[in-house]
Amino acid sequence: MDSFLELARVRRSYRKYTAEPLKQEQIEQILQAALMSPASKRCNPWEFVVVTDRETLNKMAGCRTYGSQMLTESAAGIIVCVDPNLTDTWQCDGAIAAEHILLEAADLGLGACWVQIYGRYMDEENTVSAEQQIRNLTGIPEDKNVLCVISLGHKNEERKPREIDKLQYEKVHYGKY
Repeated sequence: MDSFLELARVRRSYRKYTAEPLKQEQIEQILQAALMSPASKRCNPWEFVVVTDRETLNKMAGCRTYGSQMLTESAAGIIVCVDPNLTDTWQCDGAIAAEHILLEAADLGLGACWVQIYGRYMDEENTVSAEQQIRNLTGIPEDKNVLCVISLGHKNEERKPREIDKLQYEKVHYGKY
């Protein structure tokens, strides 16, 4: 990308992927970006679990009633988990790391999508936690909160970049609301 603004314009959520696997170098570069993300008091409360096993990805896709099915087509899923005992800003720190993953994937020309896990359920009755399902599948300990999974893969759909003239400038306030 020529600029961050251009990267922000083209970064979109992609939910359809080709069958082409990711290169290990791509995954490593994405993880480097995540590991460089800022965190409160530089406590780095986040950890990442990279899943490329097709069977596990398919099971992870069922962790929610809606919004996680793209994992069945993705080449990988990166689980962002955070230690809430290290900081009260764990959700913010985890979200920033997740956004670094999304932006680096876009910069590499890959598709990616945030799958919310924390506070979500597998069923419409809200009895089975999506977070517990992800823990059960991947061995994440109970003292870590599972914030999200980022699905990754080679794009199998087209999305237009955001149009600058259609941004919601009315939501910007100077000095006072």
